[in-house]
Amino acid sequence: MRTHDAHCCSRPAMPGPRRLTYGYKDLAFAPYGDHVREMRRLFVLELLSMRRVQAAGDARDAQVDKLVENLSRAGPNPVVLDEHIFGAVDGIIGTVVFGKIYGTEGFKVQFLDMLNEAMDMLGSFSAEDFFPNSAGRLVDSLTGLVARRERIFRRLDAFFDAVIDQHRNSTCNKLDDGDCRSDLVQALIELWKDDGSSVPFTREHVKAMLFDTFVGGINTSAVTMVWAMAELIQNPRVLKSVQDDIRAVVGSKQRASPDDVSKLKSLKMVVKETLRLHPPLTLLLPRETIQQVNITGYDVPANTRIIVNAWAISRDPNIWKDPEEFNPERFIGSNTDFSGSHFEFIPFGSGRRICPGMAMAVTNMEFTLANLLYCFDWELPEGVAKEDISMEEAGSLAFQKKAPLVLVPRRYQTSN
Repeated sequence: MRTHDAHCCSRPAMPGPRRLTYGYKDLAFAPYGDHVREMRRLFVLELLSMRRVQAAGDARDAQVDKLVENLSRAGPNPVVLDEHIFGAVDGIIGTVVFGKIYGTEGFKVQFLDMLNEAMDMLGSFSAEDFFPNSAGRLVDSLTGLVARRERIFRRLDAFFDAVIDQHRNSTCNKLDDGDCRSDLVQALIELWKDDGSSVPFTREHVKAMLFDTFVGGINTSAVTMVWAMAELIQNPRVLKSVQDDIRAVVGSKQRASPDDVSKLKSLKMVVKETLRLHPPLTLLLPRETIQQVNITGYDVPANTRIIVNAWAISRDPNIWKDPEEFNPERFIGSNTDFSGSHFEFIPFGSGRRICPGMAMAVTNMEFTLANLLYCFDWELPEGVAKEDISMEEAGSLAFQKKAPLVLVPRRYQTSN
């Protein structure tokens, strides 16, 4: 990721991602080359820069307000917090990507149903991944995987076509300061119309980039927040300390603002510690060597698949003291972060293939958690002890809590 990054930054050929990304016209799964460099430049500088992250503030405000309102209405009865958090993150990403049309329930349900199928398929076993020949393809055909992949692709493709046509045939949505390229679909359409790009950008590129954004944007952020709340409820001292810090900064306001969040050092340490214990992808997306390379004395041939185990690295007892313990205070006075320069802590990867949506994800997580912890006092349901909370993991692409997190929200009353 540093010394040999240039020689180990491609992606292996995988039939599932290849089909769902229109022949690797995306950023996450595409083999390294001019296309990836251009897509990253467009994605980071024009679409996921801090300017655009801030421009998504209206969507974050609206969804967090809705989250707080729904939890206030539910309390003091137990709630499945996973569902509320997933709904909020989905609303933020959906509005940023699709604009105001994402507010209609029928639209959301239709798309999320397809997306969940796609993510489940990407995390399933494919014989062709390991036997990239006719034998692997035959096995996948016989097991029904190929037919399932085609069905999911056709549904997603028709959906993306409808969304693009709707954007092209209407005035664009304005989420921020009047910039006509406010939502992601509109911004990608503008890039498609721009002939000045050094790499061709087509309608299929638009659809592939939309697929990347949802696969990487919703599930991973929501899963991390659920893990954070689960760890905090199991550690009452840490929970109280973080809430005291948040409430001291926010004061008597109705909820925390983005300016408040920037001052919350203890909350930022909680997010770091959660990402250390529960990285969004336990195994980072696989890399592939472009040429033969010698790594710490081992000769690795060209076209070799490399798997980086982020989960094992961040729990290595040779690096971390008491690695299995949830202890956000380990980051006090430490400059270790997840920006990709500290290789003991790489939840978003590093080097040329670091996750381009890191800024958006962290902003969404910190803002949502700040308000969950400020607006509510959290308790376990009657008869449930903290030792009863299962921390067992489940999943394929992203490892989530196997058992839902059920908590009781009690609205915090300010002194105002």
